[in-house]
Amino acid sequence: MTTEGFADDGTMIKDLAQFDVAQEIADSEQKKPWASGHYAKTLFKKSDLRIVLISLEKSARMTDHHADGTISVQVLKGSIRFTAQGNASDLRPGNVLALSASIKHEVEALEESAFLLTVSWPDNETLQSLKHRGYGT
Repeated sequence: MTTEGFADDGTMIKDLAQFDVAQEIADSEQKKPWASGHYAKTLFKKSDLRIVLISLEKSARMTDHHADGTISVQVLKGSIRFTAQGNASDLRPGNVLALSASIKHEVEALEESAFLLTVSWPDNETLQSLKHRGYGT
């Protein structure tokens, strides 16, 4: 069943989308307790771009993982520790971090936190050729 503005796979059909991120964070907090101490909601999905709101309880961890596209992380609330390639970065609201595709990383909430994860999704040919595929198209 297709929801207005979305294809069956969740891809947005519309060309323009706007989100009230503060309200999205408040809505996520109403869904507590979260499995594994975190909650994720895809706000925008197109073939070449994903925007995901991720909320974390204090001390929650997203252990070693990777994304198949270049990512950015923008902290909206709280503080997180983002570790990649042996380097830890403590990020607070207003901080943005970018990371190239397929680099393993982990995230730890130093306090209750929320951030936007943006993924520049590769085209199917590039995705199929990636050495460490971890996520679907």
